[in-house]
Amino acid sequence: MTGERPPTRHVVVMGVSGAGKTTVARGVAEVTGLRFAEADEFHSAANVAQMRSGIPLDDAQRWPWLRALAAWMADRHAEGVSTILACSALKRAYRDVLRQGLPDVEFVHLDGTAELIRDRMTRRAGHYMPASLLDSQRAILEPLEPDESGIVLEVAASPDELVAAAVGRLGLPRRVAVGDR
Repeated sequence: MTGERPPTRHVVVMGVSGAGKTTVARGVAEVTGLRFAEADEFHSAANVAQMRSGIPLDDAQRWPWLRALAAWMADRHAEGVSTILACSALKRAYRDVLRQGLPDVEFVHLDGTAELIRDRMTRRAGHYMPASLLDSQRAILEPLEPDESGIVLEVAASPDELVAAAVGRLGLPRRVAVGDR
């Protein structure tokens, strides 16, 4: 066993803003013990200011952010720590960057109607992403391809149902029972 890395799991809860990525990823982390990170916290102040003003980021602004997220997961992997990340990961190319340096990354795509997600976005407080950017996110969203490891969950389900579905369908080990959260 000397020199072998312990097996790790790396999960990205993806989807447009307002889909519930953070809520579901935090819930999965609570149930499984996977180390949680919120991708929004990795954005530069300039990126946050731009999005807050209703201007979407372009790919040149996203690449350094995505590389930082991939490095965070790879560093945890090297430590033998499994991770779960709440990150939009809207394009295949973005997900390809997130997979760099890891043996496997599994995705949980939270998907739902624009109406439902827009309603959630208009009701939430304290988030810099305005509902006006939802259409630009939906326009660039590329669903998981058959060769990408992951599942799609419908966001109309409750957060507890989404957490249970993600844990169950990915076969993640439970640290506590879902009902005990």
